[in-house]
Amino acid sequence: MSGGVDSTYTGRLLSDMGLKVEGAVLKMSEHTDIDLARESAEDIGVPLHVVDCTQTFRDSVIANLISEYTAGRTPNPCVMCNRYVKIALLCETARSLGLSYIATGHYAAVMREGGRYYVERAQDLRKDQSYVLWQLTQEQLSMLYTPLCGLTKDEIKKRAASLGIHAVNRPESQEICFIPDKDYAKYIENTAGKFPDGNFIDENGNVVGRHKGIVHYTIGQRKGLGLSMNRHVFVTDIDARANTVTVASEDKIFSAEADVAALNFQYLDESRTSDGKSLHCEVKIRYGAALQGATVTFSGGSAHIVFDEPARAVTPGQSAVFYDGGRLLFGGFFR
Repeated sequence: MSGGVDSTYTGRLLSDMGLKVEGAVLKMSEHTDIDLARESAEDIGVPLHVVDCTQTFRDSVIANLISEYTAGRTPNPCVMCNRYVKIALLCETARSLGLSYIATGHYAAVMREGGRYYVERAQDLRKDQSYVLWQLTQEQLSMLYTPLCGLTKDEIKKRAASLGIHAVNRPESQEICFIPDKDYAKYIENTAGKFPDGNFIDENGNVVGRHKGIVHYTIGQRKGLGLSMNRHVFVTDIDARANTVTVASEDKIFSAEADVAALNFQYLDESRTSDGKSLHCEVKIRYGAALQGATVTFSGGSAHIVFDEPARAVTPGQSAVFYDGGRLLFGGFFR
């Protein structure tokens, strides 16, 4: 329970169904608002457990964030958090309390077919969060219930207001819960130390300026480069070893193909992904991106993607999540 309307209404909805409900708030950082969670739990009449997971969060999410940016990649911390912290510790807490399932306010559905659990996109596609759930294991999915999957945000707010739930008037929860100002670079440098400046280079290796440290940039970035050039340029590559950031014209940030590794399978059974096996599906290359068609070929535990149309700003470290008719097939990390 974050104290927001989604998790609060989820708890009330399950209580009204006659289920035994207990709340849990995960203290991940100094920005976790325990008091708001307590108020929401009291509002709907459920006990609240405070789970201190600050060390686990540091080890699994913050350390990964820093190591990925240090290597010139751009991670999504919510993807790591859901598997290794949030859902993992909610399942652990539920088992310790003798409870069979966990429920969250995520906008996504958990389904089962052919003996496999998988995530399906939410009805409210503007709020769909299936993308950040692709790493969940079969065991985690078997315990997860997401009762808001068929509702829109507006419907939830109306229902919560009619029940007198105070959380309806609270601002939206922050996706980046431990970096409220969303300034990753400042956070990383405050935590790990200042990164050295280096050269901006063009696609031919010519030096065109100085950058302020590789953690300040990501693939596809145009604004904030501080370069005086006679054309718009975009970041096309970040080389951590050479400490260089490559910039080029916009057409250079489109990719016809890409590779993904560290695959996790949901609806698609891994036994159907032998070397050389191909399938056509839809892929989402970042949280806010639209789905686009692609052909995927498996090899050695990784996958090669050929996009139907060139994809804009494919970014190492980001997640590629694959769907078929709304069903989450599998996901992986861009290499």
